[in-house]
Amino acid sequence: MQNHQIAAKSFEEFLHILDILREKCPWDKKQTMESLKTLTIEEVYELNEAISNKDFEEISKELGDVFLHLCFYAKIASEENHFSIFQVIEKLKEKLIYRHPHIFSDVEINTEEEVKQNWEKLKMKEGRKSIFDGIPNSLPSLVKAFRIQDKAKSAGFKFNSNAEVLDKIREEIEEFKLETNEKGRVEEFGDILFSLINFATFNGIDPNLALEKSNNKFIKRVKLVEVIIKENAESLSKLSNDKLQNYWSKAKEQE
Repeated sequence: MQNHQIAAKSFEEFLHILDILREKCPWDKKQTMESLKTLTIEEVYELNEAISNKDFEEISKELGDVFLHLCFYAKIASEENHFSIFQVIEKLKEKLIYRHPHIFSDVEINTEEEVKQNWEKLKMKEGRKSIFDGIPNSLPSLVKAFRIQDKAKSAGFKFNSNAEVLDKIREEIEEFKLETNEKGRVEEFGDILFSLINFATFNGIDPNLALEKSNNKFIKRVKLVEVIIKENAESLSKLSNDKLQNYWSKAKEQE
């Protein structure tokens, strides 16, 4: 309870500081929800990077930046008589209690999968017409595909085994090979990617995280190849494919 009181006092002091900045700081005074949007996305990406790096000091800082933006939006909304930060919190409390009947009422749910399925059912009861309502159109395509398939899985649209998913991937690859129209090849390649993300979803893998790890691994390996090439007094642009492959293999060994 004492920690909650300390947090409440700190939160109140923070809101007071935000009020002062909004009133007196030239930059803060001119901000709108529209002007903050891009900055907020940037802050979330910075938080994501800090989490990936397991840099807890940086995570703490970036959480603060994201938190500031959330409260800033509420501050602007309050000034325009739409809602306050306290209404945001009250609605969030109500939603958490409503969406967790297995905790706050007598509904019995035992597994994570059952929790997710019940969560989707409750959202449909709230007036959503589709399981995909609520997925932002502006999400990066890879993340959006993952969210689409995760929601579909929760609603029962899923394969029964890895073998079935792999068969679907092979089917999409064959369709891509047979397609000769440029537009059709783009669509078929999209189907391959979608099927691969489905495979990740089926196996409990975050494809965005997996791809980022591969990106970082590739960058690290190429940088190592560049070092080896420099040590051998050669130029990357003048190497034959065989020589480059040889250096690539050496880099893999050094890793």
